[in-house]
Amino acid sequence: MKKTPLYDKHIALQAKVIDFGGWAMPVQYTNVIEEHKTTRASASLFDICHMGEIEVRGPQALNLLQTALTRDLAGQKTGQVKLSALLNDEGGIIDDLTVYKMTDEFYLLVTNATTRESDFDRVQSILDDKKFNCRMEDVSDKTGKLDLQGPQAQTILQRLTPADLKTLQYYHFTESQVTGLPAIISRSGYTGEDGFEIYASADKIGLIWDGLIEAGKASGMKPAGLGARDTLRLEAGMMLNGQDITEEISPLEVPYSWLVDWNKDFAGKTALSAIRDRGIQKKLVGFVMTGRGIARHGYKVISDARDIGLVTSGTFSPTLNKAIGLAFVDVAFASPDTKISIAIRDTIGEAIVVKLPFYKRQK
Repeated sequence: MKKTPLYDKHIALQAKVIDFGGWAMPVQYTNVIEEHKTTRASASLFDICHMGEIEVRGPQALNLLQTALTRDLAGQKTGQVKLSALLNDEGGIIDDLTVYKMTDEFYLLVTNATTRESDFDRVQSILDDKKFNCRMEDVSDKTGKLDLQGPQAQTILQRLTPADLKTLQYYHFTESQVTGLPAIISRSGYTGEDGFEIYASADKIGLIWDGLIEAGKASGMKPAGLGARDTLRLEAGMMLNGQDITEEISPLEVPYSWLVDWNKDFAGKTALSAIRDRGIQKKLVGFVMTGRGIARHGYKVISDARDIGLVTSGTFSPTLNKAIGLAFVDVAFASPDTKISIAIRDTIGEAIVVKLPFYKRQK
């Protein structure tokens, strides 16, 4: 398994380490529920160094990204982050990635860990085909990434950076320092809480981790693993690539229609237009269990003894004290308040479709 620059720190903290997409990653340090609640009440620090980073530089960097990605980036300002989708020729989602506009001729793409190579290959093939005047470089191995998430995140990080975090807007970033080291700080995350993503050189990210661990003690901050990250993101209605999203799924079948700008050309548009015109047959929805049991990935969704879908994510929500999940269902069953059933091992659990997200923080 690949190891992040922080692997030894996780071992020293006696974290439980698992294989996550070929990476040795901490799933928990104490237990998932405790780490989840700490994030909602105070703050948690996550090692996200396994994520991918790709630089796109040159006079036609924007032209390449406009062609490769579904979202219109023409109005993106320097210092702004935008979520977009990268599609295959069939209109399926290769990745949902974030685009950082560093300058007019320099963009940073932040990819999911398991799609890093396929993202690079897809965008590079478009670059080779269109011969845009720009170049790409995968800088993932040289880049470290931390997520500091929770209501105390700003207070903790402000102790270590000269950047004025009060003025940093959501989905914007600044180039500054953390613990005296050069870093990119973006106000973004994957938990539904306020928080920051911090990028720095891979050989320095351990020093920033140590600084944040120390600075966070007074605020009750603790490190958290992938287990809590998963329950937090699910409460926030966020999807997991490779589980809720695959290359067989289009943006129209999940809550990503808003990422598609039909007024421009992009890779996969022809196929996606055909999907739109013939109408989708299934849709990803949120559901809450009204009966006993917890739905898990791969469980069947049933109505009147007929299979109508499949659960993609499911867990017990520590915040809501309910079992929740995401599932693809036939479009006829996708409206909120629709009653459905889940085949949980040898029993049938009752559930109801709800509007996403399950949890929304109080601002």
